[in-house]
Amino acid sequence: MHLPLENRSRPVPRPLRGAMRLLHALGHSTLIEFPLKSGRRADIFALGQAGEIWIVEVKSGVPDFRCDRKWPEYREWCDRLFFAVGPEFPQDILPPDVGILIADEYEAIVLSDAEAMPLPSARRKALTLRFAHLAARRLYTPDDFLIGDADISRFALD
Repeated sequence: MHLPLENRSRPVPRPLRGAMRLLHALGHSTLIEFPLKSGRRADIFALGQAGEIWIVEVKSGVPDFRCDRKWPEYREWCDRLFFAVGPEFPQDILPPDVGILIADEYEAIVLSDAEAMPLPSARRKALTLRFAHLAARRLYTPDDFLIGDADISRFALD
């Protein structure tokens, strides 16, 4: 699994890595710090094999949760909204209609599923295209496509 975690300028919250691993095991493709048209950035944006869109808001602790009030804005950009929190996080302070992933740096479990709120098809299409474009841009570096460079095997899909 390729997780671009080593190049980040700030520490990675421990639940992020485990949540990403779980989402990949469930068949989702993921991007971190996914920019939404509202100007917000989703911690994890996951695209399922059937086109379902999940957003996972990663919380490193209670102070992080209490000072962050932007997460309700994510509801209009996904089919399901989750919080990924560490095992010691008190789940009773989380909203009842979001899903909960209990995660550490190695693995995660779905403690409770998120309420489904299907997106309008036009928004789903726009988000799916944005996902594809952003994923492609994050793969590209100018040196990847030098004339005569025949080794493109690392870009192949499974």
